[in-house]
Amino acid sequence: MTPIILLASFLVYTFLIFYVARLTTRKANNESYFLGNRNSPWYVVSYGMIGASLSGVTFMSVPGLVQAEQFSYLIMVFGFMSGYIVVSFVLLPLYYRLNLTSIYSYLHERFGLVSYKTGSLFFIISRLIGSSFRLFLVVSVLQLFVFDAWNVPSIVTAAFIMGFILLYSFHGGIKTIVWTDTLQTTFMLAAVLITIAIVAAELNLGFTEMLSAIHAEGFTQMFVMDVDSPRFFLKQFFAGMFITIVMTGLDQDMMQKNLSCRNLGDARKNMLTFGAILIPVNLLFLILGAVLWMYANAHGLTFANNSDELFPTLAIQYLGLAAGLTFFFGLVAAAYSSADGTLTALTTTFVVDFLGVKRKEGFTEQRVKSLRYKVHIGFAVVMMLIMLLYGAIHNEAILSMLFTIAGYTYGPLLGLFAFGLFTKRKVLDKWVPLVAVLAPAISFLLNVYSQELFAGYRFGFELLIINGLLAFMGLYILSILRNFQDRKQ
Repeated sequence: MTPIILLASFLVYTFLIFYVARLTTRKANNESYFLGNRNSPWYVVSYGMIGASLSGVTFMSVPGLVQAEQFSYLIMVFGFMSGYIVVSFVLLPLYYRLNLTSIYSYLHERFGLVSYKTGSLFFIISRLIGSSFRLFLVVSVLQLFVFDAWNVPSIVTAAFIMGFILLYSFHGGIKTIVWTDTLQTTFMLAAVLITIAIVAAELNLGFTEMLSAIHAEGFTQMFVMDVDSPRFFLKQFFAGMFITIVMTGLDQDMMQKNLSCRNLGDARKNMLTFGAILIPVNLLFLILGAVLWMYANAHGLTFANNSDELFPTLAIQYLGLAAGLTFFFGLVAAAYSSADGTLTALTTTFVVDFLGVKRKEGFTEQRVKSLRYKVHIGFAVVMMLIMLLYGAIHNEAILSMLFTIAGYTYGPLLGLFAFGLFTKRKVLDKWVPLVAVLAPAISFLLNVYSQELFAGYRFGFELLIINGLLAFMGLYILSILRNFQDRKQ
């Protein structure tokens, strides 16, 4: 495949996205941007969230991990489903009852202004880093297979992609993204199914023969029984559960789409349907990884240094035009789904939580629109800079790094919401930032020295639970100090 063909494919897909954006931005206002006028069909939101949840990380990293980790990732996916149940019956009712635009407004009502802004800030940090990493994975492939041929610098590639994302998400916000996510999900799933069929044909395998061969190669192993392993199945399950609670239920990007549904019942149907569909969808990605590794092994190809390169390299360089184009369309869909909703959620959080457009008087419709335009552009620039920085230093699969970072940055949010929901205690609001910093710092030290401290035990993604528990304990200490202060007064 030539760079010209790939670039043309990119522009065709971009045209489709802009067409959808144009249809959805007619008569759009600030309420359309923030909550889609609370008129999004739940089944459209549910289907579109598949692509937003998967993004480029699942698209490329999950197939690459199969050689080393087999199907053990599926245990984490079952944990995801448990997390979606918690979100549906614990968090969504809270958000709808309080009629929230930003979910972190709950922290203002429960603890105070400092806690509120601390929660918002940790979301901003988490989403900026996570979404920039996701987008970097996709941009790096575009750079390698398209723009390197013309000696285009990576900073220009990043700006090029971000510019398109910025333009189509600029006006419509969540109202546009609910529908563009639907298109992106379709292309990503089609890419997986078509590629599986192409590789199976290359290996002369029918459907049942393919499944038998995957099992015979040992790829279907799911349960890791070694307690000290980061992939021990119970660690995987509970880590998946809590990752979903924080990266969906406590994440403005994902919740903003849910809050655009007409009512709580629709939002709950959306969440439970979405969670159930993710199980077979992730299984498809694991099957894809298995057949790709079977093909690579049969042809003596190795990807030991970077397993993320497995899918793009085979699709574009070895499997023919149909597989290359299929992969590329899925890749571009993943690129857009990685960043469009994030830009809208970050803008919403900053404008609502930090600038206070919902709390303060004097913010006219036009002034709010002007502010969100500037913030939207600002976050796009910051994401591009983070991508470039990561490009200079990355050395491991992004899926693993993404969940590791989430363990540190989402832990304080988990502690804050858990303490707010499961206790009625008040805290010393001004000291909450200290707890939010100390909890991940202590978690980091525990992770670094875990083998020395815990007789060889190594933390996996369950570090998020430890982090949240430390934050919860810190807030409990602040509540004791608050009671002491109140009695003293």
